[in-house]
Amino acid sequence: MNTSLIRSNHSPFRLRCELEEVLPVRCLVMVALVALAMLNTQAQAQLLETNGPSSQGQPASIWEGGIGEGFRPDARSMTFSAGANYGIATFGSHQAHDLALTSFTYGHMLGDAMGEGHWWQGNPEFRLELFSGAQFDPDTRWFVGLTPHLRYNFATGTRWVPFVDAGAGVTATSIGPPDMSGTFEFNLQAGTGIMWVLRDNLALSLEARYVHWSCAGLHKPNLGLNGVTGLLGMTYFF
Repeated sequence: MNTSLIRSNHSPFRLRCELEEVLPVRCLVMVALVALAMLNTQAQAQLLETNGPSSQGQPASIWEGGIGEGFRPDARSMTFSAGANYGIATFGSHQAHDLALTSFTYGHMLGDAMGEGHWWQGNPEFRLELFSGAQFDPDTRWFVGLTPHLRYNFATGTRWVPFVDAGAGVTATSIGPPDMSGTFEFNLQAGTGIMWVLRDNLALSLEARYVHWSCAGLHKPNLGLNGVTGLLGMTYFF
């Protein structure tokens, strides 16, 4: 065997030449792959900026169409309200109980707007209200409560969104005889109101409710507290 030929085929000079030929090609391939990856990332970023959040399943608006045309089924809300209750000595109550109160409510739409083409088109909404305040007449007493509500928001196609609302919950209070007894009471509420949409996800609301508190016969006396509550609130949708 010709060993000199073998040496010549594997000489350091030949190996260096082969490396000099192969390495640049590999480097160019790697650079090309990196460049393609960077271009792909940049294109995706530009596509996201162009299409907005809706392309990722996160709608930019809480409305199905325009403002007042029905809420999206995943729309949620937070409402802060303040107001007063005008007491009524009726349905067995001996006294009129005047109250001042504030409330914080979390809401979540229960589905798409229904009743398309009808006057009652709108969205049902579940709401959970935490409220607190004080009786200021006939004497000073405290109260705090938690009430789940079911609300129906009408889709009018305008910035004015009327609603009807009903709920039942629990209340702790120091209001006592002659109309109530015990710290634990139930509350029943039903009312109506309207929202004025200030911008896409912010609304001012005005509502009136009939309110009844009693202990359902757990204690005596159980004549109950009755009144009409007016509330002014601000709602943020998200």
